[in-house]
Amino acid sequence: MSDIATVIEAAGALSAAGGLGYAKVRAPRVFWSLVGLPVARVRFSVTYRSTMDVCGLTVQPSRLRAFMVRNVARRQDVQPVPPKVRRVRGSSTGMRATLRLPAGLEPADVAAASERLRHAWGVRSVHVAEIKPGFVELRMTGYDVLRRVKMPRRLPRKLTSGPMVVPVALREDGTAFVRDYQKIPHALTLGANQSGKSMYQRNLIAGLAKLPVGLVGIDCKRGVEQRGFAPRLSALAVTPDEASSLLEVLVQEMEERFDVLSEHGVSDLWGLPVKVRPVPLVVLVDEVAELFLVAAKKDEERRDRMVTHMIRLAQMARAVGIYLEICGQRFGSDLGKGATMLRAQLTGRVVHRVNDKQTADMGLSDIAPEAVFAATTIPPDRPGVAVAGDSSGGWSRIRTPEMSQVEAVALCREYAHMTPDVPVLDPFRPIVPVGPADAPRLVKPVPVTE
Repeated sequence: MSDIATVIEAAGALSAAGGLGYAKVRAPRVFWSLVGLPVARVRFSVTYRSTMDVCGLTVQPSRLRAFMVRNVARRQDVQPVPPKVRRVRGSSTGMRATLRLPAGLEPADVAAASERLRHAWGVRSVHVAEIKPGFVELRMTGYDVLRRVKMPRRLPRKLTSGPMVVPVALREDGTAFVRDYQKIPHALTLGANQSGKSMYQRNLIAGLAKLPVGLVGIDCKRGVEQRGFAPRLSALAVTPDEASSLLEVLVQEMEERFDVLSEHGVSDLWGLPVKVRPVPLVVLVDEVAELFLVAAKKDEERRDRMVTHMIRLAQMARAVGIYLEICGQRFGSDLGKGATMLRAQLTGRVVHRVNDKQTADMGLSDIAPEAVFAATTIPPDRPGVAVAGDSSGGWSRIRTPEMSQVEAVALCREYAHMTPDVPVLDPFRPIVPVGPADAPRLVKPVPVTE
């Protein structure tokens, strides 16, 4: 009987080990919660002081503290002071620790040692975020959260407090990457073919579809990307001629909204009374190069007109609630006159995998030069991974969750009732025939220009 019991115990131990090994690969959240988090928590508590000392994150104690140690505690060894741990909490993706920095240390010192802290505590990554003066938060991840993206169930209130906030992707520190149009009104998204650029756009449109905003699509590839979103679009242009007319109408709408702001003595759309407040508009340009490139000299006048309209919208339309989402494979001075001026107005930048370093420079070098290398090292087998930055100089790696075209189209149909009525855009409103929801054929009316 003892032999049988030994065999059963050994089989149970092997099964448990095999189950943990399987969970580590296939269910990293489960493995981290059961094994990784307790181990990392103990290692953090036991080695914290020595790790901070080795990493140079300690300072000499004040004279009063040294006097109290020598004369009250009767100890001659006065040890350096590390940052004080105020709070440690775990999550399904990692662990967070709030530190109070002693005099003499700054957040940049802790950020410079993040790679050494990662190895010391055996975690996937360590990111440093300043909470307020004198306090930083160590955001540690226990595994590669970008390998299989799963958005957080609950987002912090400070991220979702605005009326124009859309969760789009997951950051490498386990937090959500959101598009807040009040903080970053215009954005540029770059990426090569099969880099996940379209998936990013689908997640963005799926989030915007649930908000009381108007969506304006410009897809000069005959609408192959945006036609499916027609039930939720207030306007759609699928040729350069239609795009030129639509942009002209948007500029006129912008000027009329400025008149409304002037009448009410406010400087921003959100300062207007709700009864007279126009609906916000998000303009989604799928491939911006199609608006810049011309095949004949006779088209140059139309190109210059479109570029001028986009620059005017990028410079002034934020105050009246018109926002730009520009998407393309390349974007720079090689597109022609006005490209660099337009790019300077696009504060938000998202760069997916690119084919050359010059494209990454176009998107990131003017706001976060150190992020260019990160964009050029994105592997091709991870579509959806990108580097996101803004004018503050901060940047991070993100990845959008997988979303098929069918799923995005279904969401647009589900929230089609939220499509606002914007009379000035009626000539560009795509016609959605009533029929089977699987493969509708959309007929776009040709707008009449004056």
